Amino acid sequence: MLIRRETPADVDAIRAVHVAAFAPTTEGDAEPVEAGLVDALRASTEWLPSLSLVATDDGEVIGHVVCTRAWVAGRPALGLGPLGVLPGHQAKGAGSALMHAVLGAADALGEPLVALLGHTGYYPRFGFRPGTELGVRAPDPAWGAHFQVRPLGAYDPTLRGEFRYAKPFRDL
Repeated sequence: MLIRRETPADVDAIRAVHVAAFAPTTEGDAEPVEAGLVDALRASTEWLPSLSLVATDDGEVIGHVVCTRAWVAGRPALGLGPLGVLPGHQAKGAGSALMHAVLGAADALGEPLVALLGHTGYYPRFGFRPGTELGVRAPDPAWGAHFQVRPLGAYDPTLRGEFRYAKPFRDL
C-alpha cells in the first residue's frame, strides 16, 4: 500500500471509494452525502490540495482522506473528513495509514488543530478527544463526545471557542 497526494486522475476513483464506503443518508438517495461533499470541498476556497491523500494498492485507489480549512473562533484550524476505504480493504490498515499520513502532513504544515465528527471508539487511537476537553465547541451541541479534536505541534491552548467547518460542510 502507498499513501500519496490526490492527483486529477484520482477524482473518479475517490468518488467511487466514498460511494462504496458509505450508505446513502436517506432512503431514495442515489449516493451517500460524502461523495458529493468531497466534490463540493474540492471546488471550495477551503480546499487544501496537500491534505487530500489517497491509499493505493497495486495502483488502485482504495482509500481517501481530506482535511480542509476550518476555524476556531475565527482562527485557522482543520476539519477532517470524510475518510473512506473500499469495503474489501477495510480493517486492513488503510484507514489508519491515511489518518497517520494526513495528521503528519497537517503537523508538518504548521497547522494547530484538527477536528472531526466521528466514532468515539475509533479516533482516540490517533490522539483525538472530545472537543470540550480543549475548549473547542462543536457547531452542533447535540454531537457531544463525537465531536473530537486533535492538537498538533503548533497548538496554542488559547485556541478555544466554536469550531466552524468549511462552507460545504455547513451547507449539508
